[in-house]
Amino acid sequence: MLQKLKPYLTAPVSAAPLAVFRVIFGGMMLASILRFMLKGWVRELYVLPKVYFPYYGFEWVQPLGEAGMYALFSLMALSALGIMLGLFYRWSAVLFFLSFTYVELIDKTNYLNHYYFVSVVAFLMLLVPAQRHFSLDVLRKPDTWVSHVPRWTVLIFQLQLGLVYFYAGVAKLNPDWLLEAMPLRYWLPAHTHLPLIGPLLDKVWVAYLFCWFGAFYDLTIPFFLSWRKSRLLAYATVVVFHVLTAVLFQIGMFPYIMMVSTLIFFSEQFHERVISWFRSTAGARLPTFTKQANVSAQPILLNLLALHFILQVLVPWRFILYPDKLFWTEQGYRFSWRVMLMEKTGTAFFYIRDPRSGGETEINNRAYLTVNQEKQVATQPDMLLQFAHILREDFKSKGIPDPEVRAEVYVSMNGRGSRLLIDPGVNLANEEDSFLPKSWILPFDEQTLQQDAVGQK
Repeated sequence: MLQKLKPYLTAPVSAAPLAVFRVIFGGMMLASILRFMLKGWVRELYVLPKVYFPYYGFEWVQPLGEAGMYALFSLMALSALGIMLGLFYRWSAVLFFLSFTYVELIDKTNYLNHYYFVSVVAFLMLLVPAQRHFSLDVLRKPDTWVSHVPRWTVLIFQLQLGLVYFYAGVAKLNPDWLLEAMPLRYWLPAHTHLPLIGPLLDKVWVAYLFCWFGAFYDLTIPFFLSWRKSRLLAYATVVVFHVLTAVLFQIGMFPYIMMVSTLIFFSEQFHERVISWFRSTAGARLPTFTKQANVSAQPILLNLLALHFILQVLVPWRFILYPDKLFWTEQGYRFSWRVMLMEKTGTAFFYIRDPRSGGETEINNRAYLTVNQEKQVATQPDMLLQFAHILREDFKSKGIPDPEVRAEVYVSMNGRGSRLLIDPGVNLANEEDSFLPKSWILPFDEQTLQQDAVGQK
């Protein structure tokens, strides 16, 4: 199939969209990193915590101490600047991908979809000749300049963005979102103080409108952006949609990243005009000879990209391999472009038992965890298990040979009554983490919850 598609994928297209995307991506990353450092989040998230929650299989990824973490973020900022300017681009792209991804692997407490998106795009940036047009590398080595690149170098970013939006839309096709307007029915009334739209946000029909429009928007916007006749209106919708999400919800830089990233769908002529504007503004003069990039005849690269997108298509569906409700167990939830879909709160009580004496002690979670870590541990079973193992090792070091750890965890999800998340009798110290279903998670019984709610009334 790749051989049949190869003429289309390797056909020359203007290098301008790729160059503009490089500048935008590098600039947004530089701004995000500087913002992160200036707000003190490096110290708050990667220096002050007493424990961390690395991803399964990446336990070797650990924080580097205060000096090391600030050095790593400084390296990340410099590499983002290098990407934006197209200066020592290959080294900049490699260093940015490695440093950014390393930081994100340190603690799953800080997982956000747009951090995952950045790592994915950074990986794709490694594979394209984005430095060979409108860059400082071209000024250093004018003979590397090209006017055209293979079509796949632009197409992969359009496809990646399309998958992000489409799967975000698929994730919204669930009863809580479409039939109950949850969790927006809970979230929107908190913003009635806003001018113009504020008085409408406590109306139930507005929550339903937002939910249904959000699902339609995510499912269709990649196609409308790809069609020339609808592109301008579609992009105006992108701007309005993401400005609203930025105003209503605290989700950091994600709305702005998506607003500027979707410009990759615009025509070659649009991006050439953008570069002309940049050039005239900066007074830059670049070589004007024409040459096509010689990276199109590398089948190993196309095969690698094919594998990448196969994984991107399949990974969001891995939740079907696990029993019970996804939002309850969260097995297969991450890395699947599920954005702002649930309101889930919990309270966790951990107990350590000395098998020699039979004595049991309740743990003060805050003696180990930050506020955000405690919140995530109380609702996410894999983090709950990790914390149990942290307690096990800590009490081993205090002289208890084989401490038993159990937990009573009560969780409320999307307005339903609070109930036990896991079996409180299970010794979590003996449970091992893996990709297999976690049998100690109690089943989500919708009927029982409804009966409890009626009883409470």
